[in-house]
Amino acid sequence: MAALTQTQTRSHGGHSHHHHHDNTYLTSKNKKDAGVRITRIGLYSNLGMAVAKGVGGYAFNSQSMIADAWHSLTDLASDILTLATVSWSLRPPTAMFPTGFGKVESLGSLGVSSMLLFGGCFMCLNSCEILYAHFFLDAHAAAEAAMHAHGHSHSHAAAGPSLHAAWLAAGTVILKEWLYQATMKVAKERKSSVLASNAIHHRVDSLTGIVTLFAILGANFLHDAAWLDPIGGLLISLLVIKGGWGNTKSALYELADRGIDTETKASITRAAKKSIAELRDGSQIELREVEGVKSGQNFLVDLQLAVPKTWTVEDVREVEEGVRQVVGAKVRGVRRVKVRFVPKDESSIALFDEFISGDVSPRESPEPEEHDHDHDHDHPKTNGNGNGNGNKKGQ
Repeated sequence: MAALTQTQTRSHGGHSHHHHHDNTYLTSKNKKDAGVRITRIGLYSNLGMAVAKGVGGYAFNSQSMIADAWHSLTDLASDILTLATVSWSLRPPTAMFPTGFGKVESLGSLGVSSMLLFGGCFMCLNSCEILYAHFFLDAHAAAEAAMHAHGHSHSHAAAGPSLHAAWLAAGTVILKEWLYQATMKVAKERKSSVLASNAIHHRVDSLTGIVTLFAILGANFLHDAAWLDPIGGLLISLLVIKGGWGNTKSALYELADRGIDTETKASITRAAKKSIAELRDGSQIELREVEGVKSGQNFLVDLQLAVPKTWTVEDVREVEEGVRQVVGAKVRGVRRVKVRFVPKDESSIALFDEFISGDVSPRESPEPEEHDHDHDHDHPKTNGNGNGNGNKKGQ
């Protein structure tokens, strides 16, 4: 099933990795499962570390640690949002929402990602201000810039971060490394690429913790090196901006109904062909096109199948039900499968033919169109040529 799972790729500082796959383990209610348990432990640990790093960075005057807290929130927010909206995304469609409620997650993701993106930009600006003051202004101005960046006064602002921040940074690195080892152990036992990608994500996060740790240590032990902490904050804030922009762009793509990714389309194609092969007259059916859109955790799929023109409605109905069952069971996240049947001897028909061309739209100009006046209007009519309605009203 690894090949059939939905993936979401995110990049951090040149490291590309898959972030929480299709949230299978995250949203599962089977708490006794080892994969579900280690995934939940990772979620709670990330939440605790994000809060601790944010509070610790503020208290210990460390720009790099505050930026690292935002970096943790960038990835954590999408998981929390998934848990908060999973019940909504699985609700059946209604007359008012005919495609379901998956976009609820997309809207929430856009809001959260935008907030984190602006937070990253704010941290980047703060770090740049401190660096500018350190290298281009006098010591007093540098201290003022540092205090302004934190929003409160520290007697040691000019000296850089407190050494206590290093202990907190080291603790987060150790915890992240443990999560990597524990998650990778379960991944190898299960032969799960999903859990393996989670483990790699923990390892990449530990690298940003190491950057924070060295920035704090360098600022404390190297002579006149207080600038190392805002340098660390600047580097990590750039990762936050990159991650926040990637998540914002993904949410915008979903809201704009961008087509499904290549990997998911290949999974659907394999499942559809397998279902066709299992049908009684499957050799006479041809899979022509596979399209679809992503709606939160859901996939809304459109298939085009070519069948002999002599087939009846009952024949194609049997095919549609068989294909829908197999694709829905084999490809995780598929919530709707719509099938369009076309004659097998016509090869020019495409899925996008169902869209009405722009040059034949009902109205291309704001001017009123000519009517044949064979229907009732709410406003009075004069007795013009062929205006039967006007005559009726006049009687």
